[in-house]
Amino acid sequence: MEIAFILSLEHETLPEAELKAVLKAEDIQYKFKRKYNGFLIIDIPGDNLQNSLEDFKSSLSRLSMTNEAFQILITTDTDELLNRVNEYPWNNLITDEYMVRVKNKEKYEVNTLKLEKAIGGVIKDKTGGKFKVNLEDPGIFIRTIIFDDKAFLGLRLVKIPKKHFFNLKPHKRPFFYPGSMSPKLARCMVNLTGVKRGEKLLDPFCGTGGILLEAGIIGAKVVGTDVDPKMVKGTIENLKYCNIHDYEVFREDVRKLELPYKVDAIVTDPPYGISASTKGEESHRLCKQAIVSLENLIKDDGRICMATPHYMDINEFVEGTTFKIIEQHHIRMHKSLTRVISVLMKD
Repeated sequence: MEIAFILSLEHETLPEAELKAVLKAEDIQYKFKRKYNGFLIIDIPGDNLQNSLEDFKSSLSRLSMTNEAFQILITTDTDELLNRVNEYPWNNLITDEYMVRVKNKEKYEVNTLKLEKAIGGVIKDKTGGKFKVNLEDPGIFIRTIIFDDKAFLGLRLVKIPKKHFFNLKPHKRPFFYPGSMSPKLARCMVNLTGVKRGEKLLDPFCGTGGILLEAGIIGAKVVGTDVDPKMVKGTIENLKYCNIHDYEVFREDVRKLELPYKVDAIVTDPPYGISASTKGEESHRLCKQAIVSLENLIKDDGRICMATPHYMDINEFVEGTTFKIIEQHHIRMHKSLTRVISVLMKD
């Protein structure tokens, strides 16, 4: 079964990295097929999804930088698309009201509206007009993507809702503090660790709790600490607001942090800059000491995802530890700041 993903174009490398991390975390076996700009196709061997399609959809719902996923039904030259559509056994697929949408991702000369009507017309004819077109809330969504001379038509499985990330913007939560990370990036960082439902994730600089919120929403057990009691109280308030109950949040300095267990993943955005509170500790030294402390808190196969500004060299932080940097992503925030997202694991 071939599955296509329409990735967000808001960053060059993060969407694909997040997708691969989630597929691995959810134990989805696949083979990479092909990639275009913002479009990735995988093949899931055999009938692995036939009996667990709903589980597959649920697994994908944790993504933040993927727009949608669909099962490919037809792959063909663009000029042959309508012929292939006419040959397809639509009676076996269309069992509800439907919608047809076409995206032209390159500069191929095609009238997408005209093509949508043509595909919809074929479906209507092939099904005897049993089911109506529904442009508001269709039970079946037929997606077509065109890349120059290639067309991919399929059945949409998942559309990643963006409303959640809008509604949970930092200033919309009960407790807010300037400099908080966006929920979409927080979710992406959580996913990059490959943490699974029921596993423990730690944020030792939890701040207002944005990372813990996203980890808790996808089913992780969250642990948060902060040296500032105001942040601890605010994080708990935000977690309760989002109906997350499986959490431990308390005041502690990460350099002195001890836990009665080891966590499966660590995701954090250490304080830096003018708005950050480090209780008088210079940020560079604090991060270095934190990495040393975290080495004893994470399982041997666990991953750390950390955000740092470009002027702080994370290679210096891991020197002398067992950690190695396995991937990095650079996000240009504005002309004087680039945020570096690094994923670490023990060597």
